[in-house]
Amino acid sequence: MAKSVSQDAISTILANPSPDSPSDLPEIIVQVLDLKLTGNRYTFTASDGKMKLRAIFPSNMSTEIITGSVQNMGLVKILDYTLNDIPNKSEKYLIVTKCEVVSSALETEIKAEIKTEEPGIVLKKPKFEHEVKNEAKTDLNGIILKPKQEMVSKSAAQIVHEQRENMAPVARMAMTRRVHPLVSLNPYQGNWTIKVRLTSKGNMRTYKNARGEGCVFNVELTDEDGTQIQATMFNEAARKFYEKFLLGKVYYISRGTLKVANKQFKTVKNDYEMTLNENSVVEEASDEETFIPEAKFNFVPIDQLGPYINGRELVDIIGIVQSVTAVSNIKRKIDNENIPKRDMIVADETKKTVVVSLWNELANNVGQELFDLADKFPVVAIKSLKVSDFQGVSLSTLGKTKVMINPDIPEAKKLRCWYDSEGKGSSMANIGMGLSPSSRTGARSMYTDRVSLSHITGNPSLGDEKPAFFSIKAFVSLIRPEQAMWYCACKTCNKKVTEAPGSGYWCEGCQRNDEECNLRYIMVSKISDTRGEVWVSAFNEEAEKIIGCSAEELSKLKSEQGDIDGYQQKLKEATWVPHLFRVSVTQNEYNNEKRQRITVRAVAPINFAEETKFLIEDIKKMIKILSS
Repeated sequence: MAKSVSQDAISTILANPSPDSPSDLPEIIVQVLDLKLTGNRYTFTASDGKMKLRAIFPSNMSTEIITGSVQNMGLVKILDYTLNDIPNKSEKYLIVTKCEVVSSALETEIKAEIKTEEPGIVLKKPKFEHEVKNEAKTDLNGIILKPKQEMVSKSAAQIVHEQRENMAPVARMAMTRRVHPLVSLNPYQGNWTIKVRLTSKGNMRTYKNARGEGCVFNVELTDEDGTQIQATMFNEAARKFYEKFLLGKVYYISRGTLKVANKQFKTVKNDYEMTLNENSVVEEASDEETFIPEAKFNFVPIDQLGPYINGRELVDIIGIVQSVTAVSNIKRKIDNENIPKRDMIVADETKKTVVVSLWNELANNVGQELFDLADKFPVVAIKSLKVSDFQGVSLSTLGKTKVMINPDIPEAKKLRCWYDSEGKGSSMANIGMGLSPSSRTGARSMYTDRVSLSHITGNPSLGDEKPAFFSIKAFVSLIRPEQAMWYCACKTCNKKVTEAPGSGYWCEGCQRNDEECNLRYIMVSKISDTRGEVWVSAFNEEAEKIIGCSAEELSKLKSEQGDIDGYQQKLKEATWVPHLFRVSVTQNEYNNEKRQRITVRAVAPINFAEETKFLIEDIKKMIKILSS
């Protein structure tokens, strides 16, 4: 028998805009017409041959559409849906929340012959026993949705009323209002209820703007399909729900509002974000935690962190803890408050390491646990980390960051097997040493924001509120040979060490004594281009590329061999060589006077092919400006 659409499928949908249980519906098969990408979702027209309805596929169907499983003119079976009104119009919009493919593209559009007397859809209300018996004898041409039980002694309203009297508030909410999957929500939807697990909770923050002072906090919610959404609460709502929301608990939530997510600030993959106000309803589903999945990780290998540097997108990592420092206090400039901080070095199967900074409560709680377990090299999975270019590449926790020690997940077991069999004896390298400037600071960053040095020196306020980043093509014009070009660093955390009484070197960060130390560059040099010159600071990896050797090798050349001329010659060879620099500009205060501090974040040799393309594009822009 040839596959076809269900008779009166669209009428069935229109008559049941929000079914309580998809299992109560008859089979709904429709033909997909006018399939197209609209924004981040695929829209289509659902047709049963007689009627048509505008519709939208769930985001998890995008892969099947791209691979060709779902095709225009094909057939799909709708398993669950929500029907919404289109604002200011009399039309309806079908939001498909779950479906499956029935057939690939058909040769033609299915069209049914429309009769004068079209059989309708009869939705029967629950009947009493004698009414059900009489109804069974009636011959109707429409589709009859019968009660599941053939013999009903009470009306559905009576049954629901009696059940509700004996239920807790949360159970009543679940029964009286249909639970919507997150994928079905949109800003134009009316009343809805969701059942979600709280997978991330941010700290309560205060703010001050033109409208006054206030407080705010964010949470991330996950439903049973794994879909996530970010919810924000301000002021009264923030104070009302902050203590109520507990990490890992499951809640029924209703009376919230949705809006299109700001891509610059969103932390989950969802087109919308939610706002809860003081009238929103949040009730814990105490007996249903097992039905909602835990937070999903999207792990990024350590050697692929480069493109995320200084971006707004947060990352998840999993790795083996190599070392953990003691907790220290960092004074925050804005209010002189001491903030606890703890650093740890994490490695993964890419044989790269990265420094992860734990802040605030994570430094004291989870950080102390990791400090005690450090000699056992535990596996750590961390969700929502900020990637910065400090020390090349580094990671920092935020208020919403979640840290799991030795988690029971397949990735952790695989990593543990690798480390015990191979990784423990492997040589690890810091991620900052292995990244090219383009991958470290984002694709094409050396060419997308190129400026001259005069642009930086001519704008003294650059970097006043936050660091400013630029790319520059310049020459190293001077390296002072008399400067202290390196420092003694801890072999574990790279922080400065001091000579310990007796012998060895003491690291304040690791709180331990070591017989040896590493030498790392901390160099100041002058760079010049055709329009100006500035003094810049360069740290170890960047300075090695400028000088052409490590600090250890340069130190031996200067001291052990006593070859001052050779040392100076090495510095001279490093000058007047063209480089591409990625620099950051910040403001430092010295003697009550603000000064620019320019730091080299990345160095790369000139790629003449790319440089030629850049210059050609620059010339085209100039011609366009002159001709306009």
